[in-house]
Amino acid sequence: MATTVRRAVLTLPAAATGPENPLPALRPLDETHVIDDGNRAGLPRDMARQLGHAPLATVLPVRTLDGYGRERTPTDLEAIVIENDHLRVTVLPGLGGRIHSLVHKPAGRGLVYANPVLQPADFALNGAWFSGGIEWNIGATGHTTLSCAPVHAARVPAPDGGEMVRLWEWERLRDLPFQVDLWLPDDSAFLHVGVRIRNPHEQPAPVYWWSNIAVPEGERTRVVAPADAAWHFGYERTLTRVPVPETGGTDRTYPLRSAYPADYFYEVPEGARRWIASLDERGHGLVQTSTDLLRGRKLFLWGSGPGGRRWQDWLTEPGTGGYAEIQAGLARTQLEHVPLEPGGEFSWLESYGPLAADPAIVHGTDWAAARAETEQRLADVLPRADVDAAYAAWRACADTEPGESLATGSGWGALEVRRGRYKLPGTPFADSTLGEQQAPWLELLEQGTLPGPSEAAPPGPTLVSWHWRDMLETAPAEPLTEYHLGVAQWHADDRAQAVRSWERGLATASSRWPLLRCLAVAAQEGGQRERAADHYTEAFDGLCAERGDGEAWTAATAALGRETIEALLTAGRAEAARAVWAGLPPEVRARGRFRLLEAQLLIAEGRTGDAKALFDAGFEVADLREGAEVLEEMWNRLTDEPLPDLYNYRMRPRA
Repeated sequence: MATTVRRAVLTLPAAATGPENPLPALRPLDETHVIDDGNRAGLPRDMARQLGHAPLATVLPVRTLDGYGRERTPTDLEAIVIENDHLRVTVLPGLGGRIHSLVHKPAGRGLVYANPVLQPADFALNGAWFSGGIEWNIGATGHTTLSCAPVHAARVPAPDGGEMVRLWEWERLRDLPFQVDLWLPDDSAFLHVGVRIRNPHEQPAPVYWWSNIAVPEGERTRVVAPADAAWHFGYERTLTRVPVPETGGTDRTYPLRSAYPADYFYEVPEGARRWIASLDERGHGLVQTSTDLLRGRKLFLWGSGPGGRRWQDWLTEPGTGGYAEIQAGLARTQLEHVPLEPGGEFSWLESYGPLAADPAIVHGTDWAAARAETEQRLADVLPRADVDAAYAAWRACADTEPGESLATGSGWGALEVRRGRYKLPGTPFADSTLGEQQAPWLELLEQGTLPGPSEAAPPGPTLVSWHWRDMLETAPAEPLTEYHLGVAQWHADDRAQAVRSWERGLATASSRWPLLRCLAVAAQEGGQRERAADHYTEAFDGLCAERGDGEAWTAATAALGRETIEALLTAGRAEAARAVWAGLPPEVRARGRFRLLEAQLLIAEGRTGDAKALFDAGFEVADLREGAEVLEEMWNRLTDEPLPDLYNYRMRPRA
């Protein structure tokens, strides 16, 4: 059959991602994928330089997603299906353009782990993320803020005369447009993926990219890559060069043979073909390869320990099988960011398809032979020269304007294109995509004034790049303008000026709580616990007096209530924290995150028995952060009993 592209609906048990948290993300990233400064000595020079290149301080201007739960209901998801005689590819444009499944039709089996549920968890840079399939990670170290966000999608003429699907968006952490072209030639068993990231600005931009492929794990599943060494990153925040396949007496290329979750970034030699494969006991599985710019290859494994298995059940569905991740990126490791010159672009082509190799060799004790066998079988079905030729053919189509729209992303790209007057052939950001969130910023751009709210509501998102900050500085100094200006100044690390802007706005503001909350965070970050507690208390009282109905108000109440209680407990004000707790809506107090907060409050009140009873009754913290050990820490404060599996999310050995 000729390759077809069609719209479809995928129905999955899904937990809704919930509304955006309306409080600006002023605090530093809670990111586990960092290394201690003292661990950088002895690293390769280019790696050490890129490890320290332009790290993010916050996820501004993006908002966090933390309002999801664990209750799943059948949900219809917009999908795009690309299909020929060999492969059926199902794409979710409303969820970052994730490839949900990649099915090898002759064998009737999936090549990637297709999660049977959609369960958000706190793994993305801005919160909600879900596991499975193939995701496109752009922005900064970690899972992209677009994990649960829509992207634009359209049909585009393919190099072979057929059709391919183009996905594109404006990545807001780095202010960069990108595209992902999914091209499945008529008689090909390999999906080609052309990727382009452009820097339309007048200054260099730090770039991060990792294609993340979830693959089924099994006792006899082995990950093979062209390397004899790897950089090991565990959750102890160290980066260490180790031999491949065996380290510490264990063959780490079998994901289930390790006890704890870990990353292995393979040291692929210069000039070697870039590829990575996951092969089962029969030597069958998925191989990914690319043109040479996509340098890095990685294995992430959950391991066989209780913490890793608990995470697997948490992210998927108990009893449905676990997964590992094989990945490909621009740098050696995911802790690095690569500079892209003004007006420049990075582009490459990836290919995904089935592979069959001799299982006796793949699973033999000779690692060099396993690598050679896998690479030869790849060369037989997809020679390196064919990938380079496919890349050249795709590049000739990369600027082709899209045809029929298949999905619509955000309006932020359209706003940035209008502001910067950028010319971006192949990725149109149409004015028709501008929406409610962009409207005040469009007025600032065109009229020089940021409009006030038409009704009482939490403030909308803030734009923080220097272009918008300059416009805010010259706009009339209304309270809402001062609020947004302070957020932009905070993002630029001009904290003293941010505080001055918020204080100026507070002097005449009718709605004071958003400014007070920003001042509370500033006090907290400056070590002023009492001042922070005072500001938080006044902010929460102000919000409660002002709030109306609707999910935005509920989200604001939950977010500010949590921060206020935590600040009051830090300041030793348990009685005041209990008063805030009582002011939360019952449905908010029932959430797992707030059950944990209640246990902390009970401990502060000296009611440890009640706190232990709460743990014994059982609760789940839906937005538990990757790498978090708070449940174990709390349990150990309450009892000497062994930690129940329900609360065991440990991702590293105990010290």
